[in-house]
Amino acid sequence: MKALLFIETDGEKALGGSLELISAAKALDAEGTAVVAGNRAIADTVAALGIPVIFIDTATDCDTLTEVLAQAVKEENPDLFLLANTTLAKDLAPRIAGRICLGCVSDVIELRETDGKVIYTRPAYGGTVLEHIEVNGPAVVTVRNGSFSKPENTSNAVVTEKKVEIPADVIKAKIVDTVKEISESVNLEEAEVIVSGGRGMGNEENFKLVGELARVLGGVVGATRPAIESGWISRAHQVGQSGKIVAPKLYIACGISGATQHTSGMSGANYIVAINKDEDAPIFEVANLSIVGNVTEILPVMIEEMKKVKEK
Repeated sequence: MKALLFIETDGEKALGGSLELISAAKALDAEGTAVVAGNRAIADTVAALGIPVIFIDTATDCDTLTEVLAQAVKEENPDLFLLANTTLAKDLAPRIAGRICLGCVSDVIELRETDGKVIYTRPAYGGTVLEHIEVNGPAVVTVRNGSFSKPENTSNAVVTEKKVEIPADVIKAKIVDTVKEISESVNLEEAEVIVSGGRGMGNEENFKLVGELARVLGGVVGATRPAIESGWISRAHQVGQSGKIVAPKLYIACGISGATQHTSGMSGANYIVAINKDEDAPIFEVANLSIVGNVTEILPVMIEEMKKVKEK
């Protein structure tokens, strides 16, 4: 089986979710090749993970990336073309699939081979069910961040530079101006520890306990929509269907009832701790460790105990 991987970058480094694609390909025992656009240093870094890299320096936006990636897929003829499930990939994947007449599956959290065919698993109906999809032939697939582990450095693989001529008529849209909103930068997608607070925190002062525990653990603060709409924290921290999809090693849910809109965004966490005074709260159904009690009394105790552990 042959897999082609698009390693997306932010201009300075490869995105963590894209690097996980290397592990996804290995899980299928597929022969993988990565495509990196724009930064040769990043291509070298990816090659150090033991996967051959095709480096293309001419693609900069969605239109040009669609062109060069479609060409790469035609030339490499892989059984599956993997992309991280990012905002950019959600534009690229259907365009490339439509251009080459391939199947397209989005937001996949598991890939497995059965009887010579790849089965793609993804959440559906807001994460309330999992659906298993089989594609008849090659497919373009976006993979949810956190579904696979990040690869370790192994032996250096080869980097092949490729020049691609991009016809002028390929570019359908041109950015003429960019207005950047000054906002808080929160990297929830790549955080290993997230402490989230919900409506059950009660008020803004109590919500500060969430931030304090996150700082002690070296993590990031998350929040549900009600907490954000109450003005306790900025929207950049929102986890869930209308916020960020996260998959940390540890997720601590504080005063969160567990509505589907929120749990669908954090169900990929390796270990979930839930604190809620309602013993029937839905959040306990997805939690690995459930603590029934008043969150404003439990968090101060957790914070102090964590500080003692760090001091040892």
